[in-house]
Amino acid sequence: MRQSLLALLAKEPAHGYELKQALEQIFGSAYPSPNIGQIYVTLSRLEKDGLVRVVDVEQSNRPNKKVYYLTAAGREALDVWVDDPTEGPRVRDEFFMKLVLAPMTGIADRMALINRQRRHYLALMRDLNELAERTDQGNRVALLLIEGAMLHLQADLDWLERCQEDLS
Repeated sequence: MRQSLLALLAKEPAHGYELKQALEQIFGSAYPSPNIGQIYVTLSRLEKDGLVRVVDVEQSNRPNKKVYYLTAAGREALDVWVDDPTEGPRVRDEFFMKLVLAPMTGIADRMALINRQRRHYLALMRDLNELAERTDQGNRVALLLIEGAMLHLQADLDWLERCQEDLS
């Protein structure tokens, strides 16, 4: 969430609630935004790390509003985040560890594990399909996020088939 907040602050200074609203507007329900407490805790850490600075803005008949600004160090951290490639496929997969080790030790049957995992992935796929149907069709960002998750799940389902063929 740190980088998301820095990216939004690179666009314009904002207070915590505005940042929460921006995340909700951009990503919709495809990527549930953190609660406001998490946002303010993260902003506080970013401030301690020198990546943002806070300015109290006076409001009539209301408490001061804290507005957060990206610092030069925050911009540098954001640039590094944008330039660094994101982690690729996972080699140390927890399910695969179960699939190999549990049958070796007699804890579980390999086919039962594969079938349970397949049902889980299919349930997640149904949930994503329902989420896509509920998502505003004009929100291309949210729809692309959902589609990406569905493609990853389909790849995982294909991989389960491969495991079943090779390990049984």
